[in-house]
Amino acid sequence: MTDQIFACLAQFITLTAEEKQALTDLDIIKSYPKGAILLRADQRSTDEYFVVKGCIRCYYLLEGDEKTTAFYTESESFAPLCAVTGAPSTHYVGCVEDSILLVSDPGMEQQMFARFPRFETLCRVMVEKLLANQQASFDLFKISSPQQRYQHLLQTRPDLVQRVPQYQLASFLGVTPESLSRIRKRLAQPVALG
Repeated sequence: MTDQIFACLAQFITLTAEEKQALTDLDIIKSYPKGAILLRADQRSTDEYFVVKGCIRCYYLLEGDEKTTAFYTESESFAPLCAVTGAPSTHYVGCVEDSILLVSDPGMEQQMFARFPRFETLCRVMVEKLLANQQASFDLFKISSPQQRYQHLLQTRPDLVQRVPQYQLASFLGVTPESLSRIRKRLAQPVALG
């Protein structure tokens, strides 16, 4: 399992043997089954996540309906707002699939940054990438139709279509499952040449 973690991190930084050992010693590698809830609304937590394998999602529960706001898959990190502010969470975080995650907290990170300053650079690069992707996704969501959002998802994250239940994908795209079915059907129809 540690080889998978080091392979994920190698996309960003080449770790020394000492750095690898320090990460292993932290005991931050956690496995969660599909359906596990990592964070509940109104819960306080300082946990931050890096997905080694699997898929997690963020969602709100509004009047009994789940409203999905994000999915995180391999090599993506996520820090819930409550981990930064100390306030209770406003949303849920759950596992869509069996998942292997690195779970850390700010105190643990500060210790690692002091011991291995390159880790701070690694985290900064990962956060910058995450923020840029989130801003682009937010902008696209605001200016696109549901069909355009689905087509963009097919182009940029086709794995989600296979990995995530349709009702969660529909919620993420801002449509009902029935509307998503109609969009899929419309896109699957061959274009008539005239």
